[in-house]
Amino acid sequence: MRVTLGLRGDYAVRAMLALASAEPDDRPMSVRWIAERMAIPVRFLPHVMTDLSRAGLVVGAPGRRGGYRLGRTADLISVLQVVDAVEAEDEIPRCVLRGGPCRPDGRCAVHDLFAGASEAMRLELSRQSLAELAGTDGIGALTRR
Repeated sequence: MRVTLGLRGDYAVRAMLALASAEPDDRPMSVRWIAERMAIPVRFLPHVMTDLSRAGLVVGAPGRRGGYRLGRTADLISVLQVVDAVEAEDEIPRCVLRGGPCRPDGRCAVHDLFAGASEAMRLELSRQSLAELAGTDGIGALTRR
């Protein structure tokens, strides 16, 4: 079984890791700088950054020397907050057996199992801060090409 992010979630996590790695500098990082260091298409990144800004996870500064910086310290931002800021949560849970909503008269046989697995994944993402991820070997090297 795969547990993956959509493109928006993937790009958001990468962008936030770039900002977390640059955090002590505290100057705004341009979209181009983030995109180049994290292999994100520069045309797509502003849309992701707008979502992150709306969620209060980043602060944007306009102008020639503008860009983005974290809205709060990396230790106060969880990976779950980043993912939730950019990926839409399905309003109607998908039934594993039927491919659509569960039956109107109740849940399918595997509903609780998959709902529990989804909740466990969300719990793990909520426990991991950007600061912890940015400190992981390889992340700093990736953002300092």
